[in-house]
Amino acid sequence: MRGPWLTSVFGFVLLAGIPVLFVTGALSYAAYNPGLGRLNDQTPEKGLLGFYLFDWPTDPSWLYRLTQGVHVTLGVVLVPVLLAKLWSVIPKLFTWPPVRSAANALERLSLLMLVGGAVFEFVTGILNIQLHYVFPGSFYPLHFYGAWVFIAAFAVHVVLKLGSASRALRSRPLLAELRTGLAATRPEPSDGGGLVAASPAAPTTSRRGALALVGGGSLVLFAVTAGQSLGGSLRETALLAPHNRAPEQGPNGFQINKTAAAVGITPQLVGPGWRLELHGAAEPLVLTREQLLAMPQRSARLPIACVEGWSTEDQLWSGLRLADLAALAGLSGAAEVLVESVQPPGPFTSVLLRGNQIRDPRSLLALHVNGVDLSLDHGFPARIIVPANPGVNNTKWVGRLTFRA
Repeated sequence: MRGPWLTSVFGFVLLAGIPVLFVTGALSYAAYNPGLGRLNDQTPEKGLLGFYLFDWPTDPSWLYRLTQGVHVTLGVVLVPVLLAKLWSVIPKLFTWPPVRSAANALERLSLLMLVGGAVFEFVTGILNIQLHYVFPGSFYPLHFYGAWVFIAAFAVHVVLKLGSASRALRSRPLLAELRTGLAATRPEPSDGGGLVAASPAAPTTSRRGALALVGGGSLVLFAVTAGQSLGGSLRETALLAPHNRAPEQGPNGFQINKTAAAVGITPQLVGPGWRLELHGAAEPLVLTREQLLAMPQRSARLPIACVEGWSTEDQLWSGLRLADLAALAGLSGAAEVLVESVQPPGPFTSVLLRGNQIRDPRSLLALHVNGVDLSLDHGFPARIIVPANPGVNNTKWVGRLTFRA
């Protein structure tokens, strides 16, 4: 079955999907508001690779849920196509001599970066989806730098191979190939590039069968993955996703990434002695939860969406608008706010939010969800909830807000 035509079919599917993966990944990077500094940006020494073109918006509120859901689900769906593409070009990896010209050397180098980058990005991405943190470092910089290596090699490979791949694809009509069964399957003509075997064995399946196997595999992966992003009754169909079940029943019965116990939250940190520190241009304020509850409460229906691709349906949050807290701190036009959790120090225990996020009337220091107190795992006694914000930046167990001009 191997030959330029089959390789080109898989290649053009990846040509359509991988740019979408890269763009949605870049949007995820922008959603963290990396311009606000190292608290938000987990990619030190990124240089020009860390550019972004706009401040992340708060509207529509489901924006990050959409972009990251597409990123993760598409990445999983493309796994069978990637594996099939790698299988189809295995003979090319063993051609001899390995380098025949300067152009061929460039192609071989791009292939090394392409294959290595693809395997690295897909493996680290899937491990992160499964909450299996076995990386030799933080997932964020590893996946970020790996993406740039991969997309650079991908671009070079497209430039080098697009013409020949287009010709190969036109050499055999797709519909005719889909009507060709095993008995009529014949090798492609020798292409001189090593993809077609010199003495091919009898086929054990047709190209139609190979395409059906790969396409069917992608459809199955979609069916057992997408539900974690789509939510509702489809969530339970996400058999491969860790967040395919509600962790508990009742108003707080929606997904979380890490429990309070997992990050070291103790009753002493969030018990009756808990206080919210409010800093800004005015004198610092120290407020109890009872004092916060006595202030005018606002509500907003917002989802939570995480980098791992899972998201919740809209939940009804209520609490204090960040804009009102900024005014209370003497900075009605605050340009940013530093949000600090009482949890023990670690990644993402603090975050900076932009001025547009503060000003959005749906951005809250939430005290209740769906009409009841936040559960401990959902951030009791107070948490941040901001529309279109990555879940990890909706800080839980908030202990201090520092508004800045």
